[in-house]
Amino acid sequence: MAKFFIVALTVMHIMQGYVSWHVWRVLPFSTPVRVIIIILMLLALACMVMQFKSDGLPLPLATAMYEIGNSWLVIMFYLLMAFLLLDIGRIVHLVPSAWLHDNGVTSMVITGVMLVTFIGGNIHYHHKQRQEINLTTDKYLEKPLKIVMLSDLHAGFHNRRAEVGRWVDMINNEHPDMILIAGDLIDGNVRPINEYGTSDEFKRLNAPTIACLGNHEYITGIDKAIGLIEQTGIKLLRDSTITIGGVTIVGRDDRSNRNRKSVEQLMKNVSHGNYVILLDHQPFHLEEAEQNGVDLQLSGHTHRGQVWPLNWVTKKMYECDYGPWKRGKTNYYVSSGIGIWGGKFRIGTSSEYAVITITSNR
Repeated sequence: MAKFFIVALTVMHIMQGYVSWHVWRVLPFSTPVRVIIIILMLLALACMVMQFKSDGLPLPLATAMYEIGNSWLVIMFYLLMAFLLLDIGRIVHLVPSAWLHDNGVTSMVITGVMLVTFIGGNIHYHHKQRQEINLTTDKYLEKPLKIVMLSDLHAGFHNRRAEVGRWVDMINNEHPDMILIAGDLIDGNVRPINEYGTSDEFKRLNAPTIACLGNHEYITGIDKAIGLIEQTGIKLLRDSTITIGGVTIVGRDDRSNRNRKSVEQLMKNVSHGNYVILLDHQPFHLEEAEQNGVDLQLSGHTHRGQVWPLNWVTKKMYECDYGPWKRGKTNYYVSSGIGIWGGKFRIGTSSEYAVITITSNR
Protein backbone atom coordinates (compact mmCIF):
# COMPACT_ATOMS: atom_id res chain seq x y z
CA MET A 1 0.00 0.00 0.00
CA ALA A 2 2.86 2.39 0.85
CA LYS A 3 4.45 1.78 -2.56
CA PHE A 4 1.11 2.49 -4.24
CA PHE A 5 0.82 5.87 -2.49
CA ILE A 6 4.41 6.79 -3.41
CA VAL A 7 3.75 5.98 -7.07
CA ALA A 8 0.41 7.83 -6.98
CA LEU A 9 2.01 10.92 -5.42
CA THR A 10 4.79 10.87 -8.01
CA VAL A 11 2.28 10.67 -10.87
CA MET A 12 0.19 13.50 -9.37
CA HIS A 13 3.24 15.74 -9.06
CA ILE A 14 4.23 15.05 -12.68
CA MET A 15 0.69 15.86 -13.80
CA GLN A 16 0.69 19.03 -11.69
CA GLY A 17 4.04 20.13 -13.12
CA TYR A 18 2.93 19.60 -16.72
CA VAL A 19 -0.42 21.36 -16.23
CA SER A 20 1.12 24.23 -14.24
CA TRP A 21 3.73 24.85 -16.92
CA HIS A 22 1.08 25.03 -19.63
CA VAL A 23 -1.22 27.24 -17.54
CA TRP A 24 1.70 29.62 -16.91
CA ARG A 25 2.47 29.82 -20.64
CA VAL A 26 -1.07 30.16 -21.98
CA LEU A 27 -2.50 32.75 -19.56
CA PRO A 28 -2.43 36.33 -20.92
CA PHE A 29 -1.80 37.85 -17.46
CA SER A 30 1.03 39.63 -15.72
CA THR A 31 3.59 37.61 -13.78
CA PRO A 32 2.10 38.36 -10.31
CA VAL A 33 -1.34 37.14 -11.42
CA ARG A 34 0.15 33.99 -12.92
CA VAL A 35 2.06 33.35 -9.69
CA ILE A 36 -1.17 33.61 -7.66
CA ILE A 37 -2.97 31.16 -9.97
CA ILE A 38 -0.10 28.64 -9.79
CA ILE A 39 -0.01 28.96 -5.99
CA LEU A 40 -3.77 28.25 -5.83
CA MET A 41 -3.23 25.16 -7.99
CA LEU A 42 -0.44 24.00 -5.67
CA LEU A 43 -2.66 24.57 -2.63
CA ALA A 44 -5.36 22.43 -4.24
CA LEU A 45 -2.82 19.64 -4.72
CA ALA A 46 -1.67 20.09 -1.12
CA CYS A 47 -5.30 19.62 0.01
CA MET A 48 -5.35 16.34 -1.91
CA VAL A 49 -2.16 15.10 -0.24
CA MET A 50 -2.77 16.45 3.28
CA GLN A 51 -6.37 15.24 3.61
CA PHE A 52 -5.01 11.95 4.97
CA LYS A 53 -3.55 13.87 7.93
CA SER A 54 -6.63 16.00 8.63
CA ASP A 55 -8.04 14.23 11.69
CA GLY A 56 -6.71 16.88 14.05
CA LEU A 57 -8.25 19.74 12.06
CA PRO A 58 -11.71 21.26 12.60
CA LEU A 59 -14.29 19.21 10.72
CA PRO A 60 -15.34 22.00 8.29
CA LEU A 61 -11.68 22.57 7.34
CA ALA A 62 -11.04 18.84 6.88
CA THR A 63 -14.18 18.63 4.73
CA ALA A 64 -13.06 21.58 2.59
CA MET A 65 -9.65 19.98 2.09
CA TYR A 66 -11.28 16.77 0.91
CA GLU A 67 -13.67 18.54 -1.47
CA ILE A 68 -11.01 20.84 -2.95
CA GLY A 69 -8.25 18.26 -3.19
CA ASN A 70 -10.29 15.47 -4.76
CA SER A 71 -12.14 17.82 -7.11
CA TRP A 72 -8.82 19.25 -8.25
CA LEU A 73 -7.52 15.76 -9.03
CA VAL A 74 -10.31 15.25 -11.60
CA ILE A 75 -10.03 18.79 -12.98
CA MET A 76 -6.26 18.40 -13.31
CA PHE A 77 -6.79 15.14 -15.20
CA TYR A 78 -9.00 16.90 -17.74
CA LEU A 79 -6.58 19.82 -18.06
CA LEU A 80 -3.83 17.27 -18.66
CA MET A 81 -5.85 15.71 -21.51
CA ALA A 82 -6.59 19.14 -22.99
CA PHE A 83 -2.96 20.26 -23.01
CA LEU A 84 -1.76 16.89 -24.30
CA LEU A 85 -4.15 17.18 -27.25
CA LEU A 86 -2.94 20.71 -27.95
CA ASP A 87 0.71 19.60 -27.73
CA ILE A 88 0.08 16.70 -30.10
CA GLY A 89 -1.72 19.07 -32.45
CA ARG A 90 1.27 21.42 -32.32
CA ILE A 91 3.74 18.60 -33.03
CA VAL A 92 1.79 17.49 -36.14
CA HIS A 93 1.35 21.13 -37.22
CA LEU A 94 -2.41 21.26 -36.72
CA VAL A 95 -2.23 23.71 -33.81
CA PRO A 96 -0.23 26.93 -34.13
CA SER A 97 2.33 27.45 -31.35
CA ALA A 98 0.78 30.86 -30.69
CA TRP A 99 -2.35 29.13 -29.36
CA LEU A 100 -0.32 27.86 -26.40
CA HIS A 101 1.49 31.04 -25.45
CA ASP A 102 -0.01 34.17 -23.86
CA ASN A 103 -3.32 33.56 -25.62
CA GLY A 104 -6.58 34.94 -24.26
CA VAL A 105 -8.80 33.05 -26.69
CA THR A 106 -7.26 29.67 -25.84
CA SER A 107 -7.50 30.49 -22.13
CA MET A 108 -11.18 31.41 -22.40
CA VAL A 109 -12.05 28.35 -24.50
CA ILE A 110 -10.33 25.96 -22.06
CA THR A 111 -11.91 27.71 -19.06
CA GLY A 112 -15.36 27.62 -20.68
CA VAL A 113 -15.11 23.94 -21.61
CA MET A 114 -13.95 23.07 -18.09
CA LEU A 115 -16.78 25.03 -16.46
CA VAL A 116 -19.44 23.40 -18.65
CA THR A 117 -17.92 19.94 -18.17
CA PHE A 118 -17.64 20.08 -14.39
CA ILE A 119 -20.82 21.98 -13.59
CA GLY A 120 -22.69 19.54 -15.82
CA GLY A 121 -20.82 16.60 -14.27
CA ASN A 122 -21.78 17.73 -10.78
CA ILE A 123 -25.45 18.15 -11.69
CA HIS A 124 -25.42 14.73 -13.34
CA TYR A 125 -23.87 13.16 -10.24
CA HIS A 126 -26.74 14.39 -8.06
CA HIS A 127 -29.30 12.87 -10.45
CA LYS A 128 -29.56 9.24 -9.36
CA GLN A 129 -30.76 6.84 -12.02
CA ARG A 130 -33.17 4.06 -11.11
CA GLN A 131 -32.27 0.82 -12.85
CA GLU A 132 -35.15 -1.66 -12.99
CA ILE A 133 -34.26 -5.33 -13.40
CA ASN A 134 -36.76 -8.19 -13.65
CA LEU A 135 -35.55 -11.77 -13.17
CA THR A 136 -37.31 -15.13 -13.05
CA THR A 137 -36.30 -18.36 -11.34
CA ASP A 138 -37.38 -21.98 -11.34
CA LYS A 139 -36.84 -22.06 -7.58
CA TYR A 140 -39.75 -21.58 -5.21
CA LEU A 141 -40.44 -18.11 -3.79
CA GLU A 142 -43.53 -17.38 -1.72
CA LYS A 143 -44.03 -14.13 -3.61
CA PRO A 144 -42.09 -11.89 -5.99
CA LEU A 145 -39.04 -10.58 -4.15
CA LYS A 146 -38.25 -6.87 -4.47
CA ILE A 147 -34.66 -5.87 -3.73
CA VAL A 148 -33.01 -2.47 -3.77
CA MET A 149 -29.33 -2.96 -4.54
CA LEU A 150 -26.71 -0.31 -3.79
CA SER A 151 -22.96 -0.13 -3.94
CA ASP A 152 -20.22 2.41 -3.39
CA LEU A 153 -22.04 4.88 -1.16
CA HIS A 154 -18.71 6.33 0.00
CA ALA A 155 -20.30 8.10 2.94
CA GLY A 156 -17.85 10.51 4.51
CA PHE A 157 -16.56 14.02 3.98
CA HIS A 158 -18.32 14.60 0.66
CA ASN A 159 -21.42 12.40 0.89
CA ARG A 160 -22.69 13.77 4.18
CA ARG A 161 -25.89 13.41 6.16
CA ALA A 162 -28.23 15.42 3.93
CA GLU A 163 -27.08 13.60 0.79
CA VAL A 164 -27.27 10.15 2.36
CA GLY A 165 -30.66 11.04 3.84
CA ARG A 166 -31.94 11.82 0.35
CA TRP A 167 -30.81 8.39 -0.83
CA VAL A 168 -32.51 6.71 2.14
CA ASP A 169 -35.77 8.47 1.23
CA MET A 170 -35.52 7.22 -2.37
CA ILE A 171 -34.87 3.67 -1.19
CA ASN A 172 -37.68 3.69 1.38
CA ASN A 173 -40.10 4.97 -1.26
CA GLU A 174 -39.46 1.74 -3.20
CA HIS A 175 -40.88 -0.32 -0.29
CA PRO A 176 -38.42 -3.17 -0.88
CA ASP A 177 -38.45 -6.57 0.79
CA MET A 178 -34.72 -6.23 1.42
CA ILE A 179 -31.83 -3.87 0.74
CA LEU A 180 -28.46 -5.24 -0.36
CA ILE A 181 -25.25 -3.17 -0.26
CA ALA A 182 -22.33 -4.50 -2.30
CA GLY A 183 -19.49 -2.81 -0.41
CA ASP A 184 -17.83 0.59 0.07
CA LEU A 185 -20.47 1.99 2.36
CA ILE A 186 -17.70 4.09 3.95
CA ASP A 187 -15.38 6.32 1.92
CA GLY A 188 -12.29 6.14 4.07
CA ASN A 189 -12.85 7.83 7.43
CA VAL A 190 -15.46 7.22 10.13
CA ARG A 191 -14.98 10.66 11.68
CA PRO A 192 -17.26 12.67 9.33
CA ILE A 193 -19.92 9.93 9.47
CA ASN A 194 -19.98 10.09 13.26
CA GLU A 195 -19.67 13.85 13.65
CA TYR A 196 -22.15 14.76 10.89
CA GLY A 197 -24.60 12.16 12.20
CA THR A 198 -24.69 10.36 8.86
CA SER A 199 -24.94 6.96 10.53
CA ASP A 200 -28.36 7.96 11.91
CA GLU A 201 -29.69 8.12 8.35
CA PHE A 202 -28.85 4.46 7.73
CA LYS A 203 -30.95 3.55 10.76
CA ARG A 204 -34.03 4.87 8.87
CA LEU A 205 -33.84 2.18 6.18
CA ASN A 206 -37.22 0.46 6.36
CA ALA A 207 -36.32 -3.06 5.21
CA PRO A 208 -33.78 -5.70 6.29
CA THR A 209 -30.45 -4.36 5.08
CA ILE A 210 -27.47 -6.59 4.39
CA ALA A 211 -23.98 -5.56 3.28
CA CYS A 212 -20.61 -7.00 2.40
CA LEU A 213 -17.26 -5.30 2.82
CA GLY A 214 -15.50 -3.28 0.13
CA ASN A 215 -11.90 -2.17 -0.29
CA HIS A 216 -12.68 1.26 1.22
CA GLU A 217 -13.68 -0.38 4.48
CA TYR A 218 -10.11 -1.68 4.59
CA ILE A 219 -8.74 1.76 3.70
CA THR A 220 -10.81 3.16 6.58
CA GLY A 221 -9.42 0.56 8.99
CA ILE A 222 -11.36 -2.66 9.12
CA ASP A 223 -12.13 -2.61 12.86
CA LYS A 224 -13.38 0.98 12.76
CA ALA A 225 -15.46 0.28 9.66
CA ILE A 226 -17.06 -2.86 11.09
CA GLY A 227 -17.83 -1.08 14.36
CA LEU A 228 -19.58 1.77 12.57
CA ILE A 229 -21.60 -0.50 10.27
CA GLU A 230 -22.78 -2.58 13.20
CA GLN A 231 -24.01 0.59 14.97
CA THR A 232 -26.30 1.37 12.02
CA GLY A 233 -28.25 -1.87 12.33
CA ILE A 234 -27.06 -3.05 8.91
CA LYS A 235 -26.32 -6.78 8.89
CA LEU A 236 -22.72 -7.22 7.77
CA LEU A 237 -21.79 -10.51 6.14
CA ARG A 238 -18.09 -11.22 6.19
CA ASP A 239 -17.53 -14.59 4.56
CA SER A 240 -20.87 -15.65 6.00
CA THR A 241 -24.47 -16.26 4.98
CA ILE A 242 -28.00 -15.47 6.07
CA THR A 243 -31.29 -16.97 4.89
CA ILE A 244 -34.48 -14.93 4.77
CA GLY A 245 -37.70 -16.53 3.52
CA GLY A 246 -36.06 -19.13 1.30
CA VAL A 247 -33.46 -16.69 -0.07
CA THR A 248 -29.84 -17.15 1.01
CA ILE A 249 -27.54 -14.12 0.93
CA VAL A 250 -23.83 -14.94 0.78
CA GLY A 251 -21.59 -12.04 1.77
CA ARG A 252 -18.00 -12.44 0.64
CA ASP A 253 -15.18 -10.50 2.26
CA ASP A 254 -13.38 -8.07 -0.03
CA ARG A 255 -10.34 -9.28 -1.94
CA SER A 256 -8.30 -6.82 0.17
CA ASN A 257 -8.35 -9.72 2.62
CA ARG A 258 -6.04 -12.25 0.99
CA ASN A 259 -7.29 -14.92 3.38
CA ARG A 260 -10.96 -14.58 2.48
CA LYS A 261 -12.89 -17.71 1.63
CA SER A 262 -13.44 -18.83 -1.93
CA VAL A 263 -16.92 -18.93 -3.40
CA GLU A 264 -16.68 -22.73 -3.34
CA GLN A 265 -15.97 -22.70 0.41
CA LEU A 266 -18.82 -20.28 1.09
CA MET A 267 -21.28 -22.39 -0.89
CA LYS A 268 -20.48 -25.70 0.85
CA ASN A 269 -23.21 -25.37 3.47
CA VAL A 270 -25.70 -23.44 1.33
CA SER A 271 -28.88 -25.19 0.26
CA HIS A 272 -29.13 -25.06 -3.52
CA GLY A 273 -32.89 -25.35 -3.12
CA ASN A 274 -32.85 -21.72 -1.97
CA TYR A 275 -32.44 -18.78 -4.30
CA VAL A 276 -28.79 -17.76 -3.70
CA ILE A 277 -27.51 -14.19 -3.98
CA LEU A 278 -23.77 -13.51 -3.71
CA LEU A 279 -22.52 -10.09 -2.58
CA ASP A 280 -18.92 -9.67 -3.78
CA HIS A 281 -17.69 -6.09 -4.00
CA GLN A 282 -15.12 -6.44 -6.78
CA PRO A 283 -16.37 -8.24 -9.92
CA PHE A 284 -13.34 -10.39 -10.63
CA HIS A 285 -13.52 -14.07 -11.64
CA LEU A 286 -17.23 -14.13 -12.39
CA GLU A 287 -16.93 -17.76 -13.41
CA GLU A 288 -16.68 -18.77 -9.73
CA ALA A 289 -20.31 -17.83 -9.07
CA GLU A 290 -21.47 -19.75 -12.14
CA GLN A 291 -19.43 -22.84 -11.26
CA ASN A 292 -20.84 -22.94 -7.72
CA GLY A 293 -24.53 -22.57 -8.46
CA VAL A 294 -25.07 -18.94 -7.46
CA ASP A 295 -28.29 -17.56 -8.90
CA LEU A 296 -27.42 -13.86 -8.75
CA GLN A 297 -24.17 -12.02 -8.03
CA LEU A 298 -24.23 -8.34 -7.09
CA SER A 299 -21.06 -6.25 -7.28
CA GLY A 300 -19.86 -2.67 -7.52
CA HIS A 301 -16.38 -1.16 -7.17
CA THR A 302 -15.77 -0.16 -10.79
CA HIS A 303 -17.84 3.08 -10.74
CA ARG A 304 -17.83 2.37 -14.48
CA GLY A 305 -14.70 4.50 -14.51
CA GLN A 306 -16.58 7.42 -12.89
CA VAL A 307 -15.53 9.91 -15.59
CA TRP A 308 -14.86 9.51 -19.30
CA PRO A 309 -12.56 8.14 -20.69
CA LEU A 310 -11.81 5.96 -17.64
CA ASN A 311 -14.95 3.95 -18.46
CA TRP A 312 -12.98 2.66 -21.46
CA VAL A 313 -10.32 1.43 -19.02
CA THR A 314 -12.75 -0.41 -16.73
CA LYS A 315 -14.41 -2.00 -19.76
CA LYS A 316 -11.05 -3.57 -20.64
CA MET A 317 -10.22 -4.53 -17.04
CA TYR A 318 -13.35 -6.52 -16.21
CA GLU A 319 -15.42 -9.18 -17.92
CA CYS A 320 -18.38 -7.00 -16.93
CA ASP A 321 -17.63 -3.55 -15.54
CA TYR A 322 -21.23 -2.34 -15.51
CA GLY A 323 -24.81 -3.47 -15.88
CA PRO A 324 -26.51 -6.87 -16.23
CA TRP A 325 -24.54 -9.92 -17.29
CA LYS A 326 -25.17 -13.64 -17.56
CA ARG A 327 -23.05 -16.77 -17.42
CA GLY A 328 -24.92 -20.03 -17.82
CA LYS A 329 -27.78 -19.91 -15.31
CA THR A 330 -26.13 -17.23 -13.16
CA ASN A 331 -27.24 -13.61 -13.43
CA TYR A 332 -24.99 -10.71 -12.48
CA TYR A 333 -25.42 -7.01 -11.90
CA VAL A 334 -22.43 -4.69 -11.55
CA SER A 335 -23.47 -1.24 -10.32
CA SER A 336 -21.71 2.02 -11.10
CA GLY A 337 -22.57 3.05 -7.53
CA ILE A 338 -24.98 5.49 -5.96
CA GLY A 339 -22.16 7.50 -4.40
CA ILE A 340 -18.71 8.38 -5.57
CA TRP A 341 -15.09 8.61 -4.49
CA GLY A 342 -13.27 11.88 -4.93
CA GLY A 343 -14.76 14.83 -6.83
CA LYS A 344 -18.54 14.87 -7.25
CA PHE A 345 -18.53 14.56 -11.03
CA ARG A 346 -20.16 12.03 -13.32
CA ILE A 347 -18.97 12.53 -16.89
CA GLY A 348 -20.05 9.85 -19.34
CA THR A 349 -21.27 7.65 -16.47
CA SER A 350 -24.15 7.77 -13.98
CA SER A 351 -24.84 7.32 -10.28
CA GLU A 352 -27.57 4.79 -9.68
CA TYR A 353 -29.42 2.28 -7.59
CA ALA A 354 -31.00 -0.92 -8.87
CA VAL A 355 -34.50 -2.20 -8.17
CA ILE A 356 -34.47 -5.94 -8.76
CA THR A 357 -37.68 -7.99 -8.81
CA ILE A 358 -37.29 -11.77 -8.75
CA THR A 359 -40.34 -13.84 -9.65
CA SER A 360 -40.72 -17.61 -9.32
CA ASN A 361 -41.97 -19.60 -12.31
CA ARG A 362 -43.40 -22.22 -9.93
